[in-house]
Amino acid sequence: MLGRRLGFAFRPQRVSDSSVCFWCHPFYFQAYAKFSGAKVTVSPVDWTWKTLTATVPELLCGDIVIQEPPHILSFFRKQRFNADYELTARQGADTMAYIALLEEKLRPALLHTFWVDAENYSNLTRPWFASRSPFPLNFLVPSRHASAALSRILLTKGEAPLHRITEVEGKIYSDAKECLNLLSYRLGTANYFFGNSPSSLDAFVFGFVAPLHKASLPSSPLQSHLRQLDNLTRFCDTILAVYFSSEHPYGR
Repeated sequence: MLGRRLGFAFRPQRVSDSSVCFWCHPFYFQAYAKFSGAKVTVSPVDWTWKTLTATVPELLCGDIVIQEPPHILSFFRKQRFNADYELTARQGADTMAYIALLEEKLRPALLHTFWVDAENYSNLTRPWFASRSPFPLNFLVPSRHASAALSRILLTKGEAPLHRITEVEGKIYSDAKECLNLLSYRLGTANYFFGNSPSSLDAFVFGFVAPLHKASLPSSPLQSHLRQLDNLTRFCDTILAVYFSSEHPYGR
């Protein structure tokens, strides 16, 4: 059995809760492990001075410590936990293309939704993180992540003539809605993106879309748009029911 310690912003055993996820990789790896049949133990981050600068997610297997998403995924596959073994070469190429699309088009809007939007940050994100961090980290941790999110958005999307966040907002939400529409069109009426079994693309899409679907956001045009795409919300609910329920702790 693989033992894994992942850094989560909430209790990962209850993914269906209306919780905040600011990075999508932990969700992705938890879903990928379940899809590939790897039995893992998940531990949430304890926001103390000791773990403030930790690299998450982090995978532990005996004395081996693996960090960084590409290395973790490679380790899973070397241990023969591969959710993509039935994919064709074309499907593998499509997977890489859609993952790049998610990173470029959807991630900036999710960062803005949870960390830059003033109403969401004040009423959901900051209080949630503050309640799970000891003083004075309850002030430091949320503001640190908010600053990092804003910097990432401006670094990746703040090309001339768009230099301020107010100028970038329209662009990033337009791109995100287009991305969700493309995902919805590609999924169609199927349960998963490639056939009857979930693959790494399903894990990645779930990691991005499930937090947006389940979070109790006081203000989110992007969440409202997602809820109009019934097949994407059903996709998330299916994965939660089949792979994250208490009756199936390791998936089907």
